[in-house]
Amino acid sequence: MSRHTYRRPLRLATGAALAGALFLSAACSTDTNDTDNDTKSSSADSGATSNNDDPGKKVVIGFSGPAADHGWLAAINSSALAEAKKYEDVELKSAEGTNDANQQISQVETFINDKVDAIVLLPTDGAALTDVATKAMEAGIPVVNVDREFSTPFAARTTVLGDNYGMGVSAGTYACDVIEKKGLDDAVVAEIAGIDALPLTQDRSKGFKDALKACGQNVDNRVAAEFTVESGEKAASNLLQAAPKIDVIWNHDDDQGVGVKAAFDNAGRDEFAFIGGAGSCNAMQWIKDGQMAATVIYPPTQAADGIGLARLIAQEKGMSDLVQVAVPKRVVLDAPVVTKDNVNDYQDLCFES
Repeated sequence: MSRHTYRRPLRLATGAALAGALFLSAACSTDTNDTDNDTKSSSADSGATSNNDDPGKKVVIGFSGPAADHGWLAAINSSALAEAKKYEDVELKSAEGTNDANQQISQVETFINDKVDAIVLLPTDGAALTDVATKAMEAGIPVVNVDREFSTPFAARTTVLGDNYGMGVSAGTYACDVIEKKGLDDAVVAEIAGIDALPLTQDRSKGFKDALKACGQNVDNRVAAEFTVESGEKAASNLLQAAPKIDVIWNHDDDQGVGVKAAFDNAGRDEFAFIGGAGSCNAMQWIKDGQMAATVIYPPTQAADGIGLARLIAQEKGMSDLVQVAVPKRVVLDAPVVTKDNVNDYQDLCFES
C-alpha cells in the first residue's frame, strides 16, 4: 500500500457521471423578485447548495475494504484513508482488508454495535454481505456500497460504481478509431479478459463486443487471465502463439498487464495497438514511452468517493453541484480513454501495480 501514488485532485471526484448536473442551479433569468429570493433561501436551508468542504458535525464512518493483494485494490483502500484525513469532522474506523466474507460480516456487525454514523463497504462478495448491510440500514446506519453490488437496493443508501460495460465500450470505440485510421478492412482484434466467471468481466467483454459492431469488427482471438501478473503472462503467451498477426489487443486489467507486456516483449511482438484497462502507473508510463496506445480508466477513487458521500449523508447534506437536495442513490463513474494526448491529465490518478 505504501507504494501507491494516488493524489486526488478533486474533493469529490464523481467524474463525468455527474458533469451533466453542473451549473443547473444558475438562475434562469435576471429577475430578483421575492419568489426568487425565497427559492434561494429554501435551497440554502436544505444544504443542497452549501459548501461541502466546510466542517460540519463530527461523524464516525466505518470502512471495510478488500485485502490489498492487487494494485487497484490497494489503491482503493489507501485513497479511502487519504480522503477521510482531509476532513476534520470525520473519524474513520477502518477494518483490516480481507477477502473473507465471514470476516467482513463480523467487521460490519462491529460497526453496527459501535453505532457509527455511516458505513462504506466494498464487499468481497456482494451477495454474501447483503444481509448484514441490510441489518445496518435497518439500524439507521446508512451504507455506501462500493464497486460490487448487493443483491437488493435496500442494503445501501447509495452505491458508487465503476462502469465495467462502459470500459468495454470505451476500449472498443478506441479500437474502431485505430482500425479506421489505419484503413484496415479485415482487422484482427484480440482480447485478454480477467476472470471469466465474474460479472464485471462479462460486462467488460460485452461492452467491447458491442462497440466493435460500429466498425463491423468482431473479437477474433480471446483468452482469460486471473488479474495477476503470472496469469497475464501465461494467457498472453498462449494468445500470441495462436495468432501470428494481431492489429489491436485489449487487456482488461493493467495489473495483469505487467505479465501481458512481459509476454509481448519476450515474443518480440509489437505490431498491434495495445490497449489496457484500469489506469496503473505502469500503463501511464508505457503510454508516454510509446509502448502502449491507450488505457481505459476504472477509477480507484470509488471508496474515496464513498467516504465523501457517506460524510454528506451522515451530516444530512446534499451535493453542492446538484439542484437535487439529497445525495444520489447511485453514482456511476466515467470510463475515459487515456492516450498520449491526455495522459498528463490522468497521471495523478494512477496506482502502482
